[in-house]
Amino acid sequence: MVADDLRRASVEACAVDLDAALRVYDDAGEWFAQHAASLAAPLAAEVWVFDPAFSHVVLVHHRWRQWVPPGGKIEDGETPSGAAVRETAEETGMVVELMARPVAAAVRSFHPDWPATLSLSYAAVADPHATLRPEDGQPAAWWPLEVEWGSAFPDDRRRMIAFAASQRRDASSSSHPVERPLSQAPTVSPTDHRL
Repeated sequence: MVADDLRRASVEACAVDLDAALRVYDDAGEWFAQHAASLAAPLAAEVWVFDPAFSHVVLVHHRWRQWVPPGGKIEDGETPSGAAVRETAEETGMVVELMARPVAAAVRSFHPDWPATLSLSYAAVADPHATLRPEDGQPAAWWPLEVEWGSAFPDDRRRMIAFAASQRRDASSSSHPVERPLSQAPTVSPTDHRL
């Protein structure tokens, strides 16, 4: 495939996942319909990695975006879900299995000098006691949802809390018990990135 075909394949995969997203923010559907054919900025994907109790989420500390979910650029020819899994592995050392549907779609700029683009968010559940292996200079930690964190995208925490609450409600109405939440604040050190 030539570069344009690869780019088109990624844009088409984003359109499918945008349509399947549980929540759409920032009029992302309308924005994408207007800009999909001429997108200059790379498309983006991230993963909201929760503990089984849906009380904590994995965040990475980025130099200008502060604490954000692991994620990044969707490479041409790559699906957004594939990019989300790859970026999570690169930024945390975790290989995650995504939930069936994308959690959210939003429009955002990832740098003050960059144009806005579509960002797709996925969700996964992981063992909170597994050791995180973050990239150099970009620490990763489990954060309690009840504790505020500094972020270039402050609405993310509210969106994650709403999604986590829906997952806990679904679990309480089924036969699967929800584990007790862990309430300790994150401690980030170079040697131990577990709860």
